[in-house]
Amino acid sequence: MSTLLDIKSSVLRQVQVCPSFRRKTEQEPESTGTDSQEPPTGAWKPGDGVEFFAHMRLILKKGDGRQGLPCPEVLLRSGSPAPAEPVDPNRGMRALTQEEVEMLYEEALYTVLHRAGTMGPDQVDDEEVLLSYIQQVFGTSSEEHMEAIARVKKAKAPTYVLKVSVMRAKNLLAKDPNGFSDPYCMLGILPASSAPQESSGQKEQRFGFRKGSKRSSPLPAKCIQVTEVKSSTLNPVWKEHFLFEIEDVNTDQLHLDIWDHDDDVSLAEACRKLNEVIGLKGMSRYFKQIVKSARANGTSGPTEDHTDDFLGCLNIPIREVPVAGADRWFKLEPRSSASRVQGDCHLVLKLITTQRDTAMSQRGRSGFLSYLLLLSRVLWFEHRVEEPNSSNWRGELSGPGTTILCLHGAQSNLSPLQLAVLHWQVSSRHHQMRTLDYGYLLGLLEDVQAHWEEAASLPQEQEESLADSFSAFSEFGLRLLRQLRDYFPATNSTAVYRLELLLKCLEKLQLFQPAFQICPFETELNMDIAAALKRGNREWYDQLLNTKSPREQPGPQRLAGLVELADIIYEDLQSCYGVYASLFHGQVAEEAWVLTEELSPKMNLEVASGLFELYLTLADTQRFWSCIPGRESRSLALAGIHTPFLPAVKLWLQVLRDQAKWRLQGAVDVDTLEPVDAASKHSSSAATASLCLSHIQELWVRLAWPDPAQAQGLGTQLSQDMCEASLFYTELLRKKVDTQPGAAGEAVSEQLCVVLNNVELVRRASGQALRGLAWPEGANGLEGVLPRPLLSCIQALDEDLQREAHTVTAHLTSKMVADIRKYVQHISLSPDSIQNDEAVAPLLKYLDEKLALLNDSLVKENLNRVLEALWELLLQAILQALSANRDVSADFYGRFHFTLEALVSFFHAEGQGLPLENLRDGSYKRLEEELRLHKCSTRECIEQFYLDKLKQRSLEQNRFGRLTVRCHYEAAEQRLAVEVLHAADLLPLDANGLSDPFVIVELGPPHLFPLVRSQRTQVKARTLHPVYDELFHFSVPAEACRRRGACVLFTVMDHDWLSTNDFAGEAALGLGGISGITRPHVGGGMRPGQPITLHLRRPRAQVRSALRMLEGRTNKEAQEFVKKLKELEKCMEADL
Repeated sequence: MSTLLDIKSSVLRQVQVCPSFRRKTEQEPESTGTDSQEPPTGAWKPGDGVEFFAHMRLILKKGDGRQGLPCPEVLLRSGSPAPAEPVDPNRGMRALTQEEVEMLYEEALYTVLHRAGTMGPDQVDDEEVLLSYIQQVFGTSSEEHMEAIARVKKAKAPTYVLKVSVMRAKNLLAKDPNGFSDPYCMLGILPASSAPQESSGQKEQRFGFRKGSKRSSPLPAKCIQVTEVKSSTLNPVWKEHFLFEIEDVNTDQLHLDIWDHDDDVSLAEACRKLNEVIGLKGMSRYFKQIVKSARANGTSGPTEDHTDDFLGCLNIPIREVPVAGADRWFKLEPRSSASRVQGDCHLVLKLITTQRDTAMSQRGRSGFLSYLLLLSRVLWFEHRVEEPNSSNWRGELSGPGTTILCLHGAQSNLSPLQLAVLHWQVSSRHHQMRTLDYGYLLGLLEDVQAHWEEAASLPQEQEESLADSFSAFSEFGLRLLRQLRDYFPATNSTAVYRLELLLKCLEKLQLFQPAFQICPFETELNMDIAAALKRGNREWYDQLLNTKSPREQPGPQRLAGLVELADIIYEDLQSCYGVYASLFHGQVAEEAWVLTEELSPKMNLEVASGLFELYLTLADTQRFWSCIPGRESRSLALAGIHTPFLPAVKLWLQVLRDQAKWRLQGAVDVDTLEPVDAASKHSSSAATASLCLSHIQELWVRLAWPDPAQAQGLGTQLSQDMCEASLFYTELLRKKVDTQPGAAGEAVSEQLCVVLNNVELVRRASGQALRGLAWPEGANGLEGVLPRPLLSCIQALDEDLQREAHTVTAHLTSKMVADIRKYVQHISLSPDSIQNDEAVAPLLKYLDEKLALLNDSLVKENLNRVLEALWELLLQAILQALSANRDVSADFYGRFHFTLEALVSFFHAEGQGLPLENLRDGSYKRLEEELRLHKCSTRECIEQFYLDKLKQRSLEQNRFGRLTVRCHYEAAEQRLAVEVLHAADLLPLDANGLSDPFVIVELGPPHLFPLVRSQRTQVKARTLHPVYDELFHFSVPAEACRRRGACVLFTVMDHDWLSTNDFAGEAALGLGGISGITRPHVGGGMRPGQPITLHLRRPRAQVRSALRMLEGRTNKEAQEFVKKLKELEKCMEADL
């Protein structure tokens, strides 16, 4: 029954590349000017877009609760009582005639008046209480009740019969040599006259069924029953049943003896059993057996038995047998105090009656039928008394009711299976008239199943009656399932729990089917359940369709109703998926297909809006269905439903683009460029713009267009529209702030701060919204990777908005330039007598005041932008101050060095401001280098110039060619050997595409080698790959070569006969690391170093700080050095 189990388990589980948009606007003439700032009209009802976005918010709000599967705790949000189930008085037990009622009344009184046995702790032993209860159940008057009691008392008493089942014994004594016994039982009813008597002067004796016993007169043979002998065991199992008539239930006793059966054997036979002896005790028993056998063969008479050994006995008064019967272990007793016994015996005792002098018995009505009628009467009375029309009653009967039913069931000798069947039949019928708890009914079915497995049979008539009750209950349950949503709403936890129990009951009925010889069901019950659920689901949908969107109406009128219908179906599926998701069908998809075909030729904005909303609900339904665990393998009829909605979606997205611009225009018009509240630093228009972008992104997520190719087109267009809207908003802001009057002399404009915060908020909001527009790229798309067109849009928009933010930042800081220059000039003009901190204090105080205002007005990102801009302004102002002051004292530059470090500490703010790596980069390095060089002498600056050449690396290594040289120092001769080997890939500087290169070799700096003149190679005509192999010697001490900045400079020139030579490139080689300088040669022999290939370069790419320092100095050495370099630059400029 897979369908039933599926439903039951469901219940249990319930628990492409885009240019910059601003550049695009600038390139398109039709997009510039005043007209470009106004959104187009005619898309939706003209206005400020408020109405459109309010409608869109309603659509989004509808989808707020449609994200994945809700928790069962959310689903089951109502603990109120379940809806009342239908009842039908005609489906109960047959109404009795007056005569039958009187007969049943008499049967109940007879049962109470002739009760026997011991009452249990939960039963009522007061006869008056029991008789009074019967009077209430049957509703008789006191006189009628007394007359009925008198009649019943005159009737003949029933015959009492004790039903004894000897089941088993355990732990008996071993009486045989093999360590076992051969036990059997003798049992019978001991009348009062035969009960054991006790004498004061004699040893206590108990009655025994010993053959030939002289201690008591023998009992009649019919009163004694014997079980089979179970050989060689101490734990015998008999399972034999006996019936004993009882003469006096108050005085008679049940007596049972257990004996060890020993056959008469000879001495030789006893000896042959020697191998059966076990242990010393067995040996002792063995010898006793031999002696006993000898006596039996020699002295005993043939009728006297001395061979059986006593194992224990039981004496049970009949009056102590419980009314409901006893099923327990009894401890074996000895015959006398000297006897030694052990073990227990398991008996099942039940006191029943026969020959009942009642009208029902005389007319052949069985105890089964009498109990059924009596139980039905009691159940109706008890349910009516406790709580009328209650669906939570679990059949708890009062003490008197339970006692009377127990007495009648015992006296009628009804088996546990029959009692379980009777309670199910009566309760299931009663449930159809007055609702009961399904848990109670399920428990009754479980009782029937448990006893059925033990007994596995009923009389045919009773089995047919049980089958009829199953059929009636299953028919009733199927009728409820056809109206599932009415009687078991999934939002009601009580109703859902009742549905679960009902399905479990039906499952139990299905499991009983193979056990019946007469099948109660014409078809498989699980098929009937599935058919009932599906039929009820279809009837529910048809009723909704006829109410919300009748097919007789025209298409435009049906559209609104169909949207409402789709919403109802989604809510129904969402709230009930854990109960009957497998029954849901997409019937609404059929209506959607028909309606879209009808409305396509009539497409307008109103129709497009309705169809768009309808599609969103259908798409939500499809996605929700795909999330349901354990749903049917087939999908809904919504597959491909997106296709007819594509024109409406495209039109609606165009309307969205236009309305977004109208909404932004209206928001900026009413914006006062003041913070929204104390906690916010942006104005109202930024909040509106951010919200609009967020709504558009949420709408795209809900749209979730399934076709990858169509989704790419829609997503690309929507992302471009969002980018244009964002830039449109920043342009509106810029125009508005330009028209705002500013406060005279105000260094920090609050409006500019708000505008800057607005731009930053929109930048972050647009980036987040655009990232939410990711669409599926088909099977080849990578999960989590944005599509290329969308990524291009995001990057282009971010660049444009960053540029806009920097523009506003520059505008904001430009008002502080004059003040900053004034304070920097104050530092430069401060006399040497003033301490450095006093000179810098005004600047720091000014910055502290302004940055405090900026910190209160700007968000973190914008504050960092302003700090970076101010930092650059300060560096440039100090550089200008240094350029304006030449040949000043060293204290002047020291003060500015102090100022620079103070500003670094100020802007870093112990980690709360700009990072140190950002502060000590760019213009800072240039300024720090100039301050350091300004404190150096002329020769130190020249040395720094050559050091810069050595540090310089060619960025274009193959552009100017390569030069291969070899250098070493000859310590013996105290000279430097420089060998120019060859060059390659030189620049063609002549008209013939070749050059006439030669190399100038010189040492520097000049003050280290004042007596050394430069040397040059021969000219190699018409070649770009000259080979020189020329060796040059320079007589210089080794100490000079080890000095800071010492190097050999190779300058490659192109020889021109009629004009000045052309510069081809240069390279420098430090002398501190060449062979002979780092360590002297041993032995004095010449050991030239390895060839070195140098990449040629042009000096204008080098760091020029040292050269600028020398240009500002007036001493002869500095001027001559600068003059020489400028002549070389002229040669290079002539070559370009």
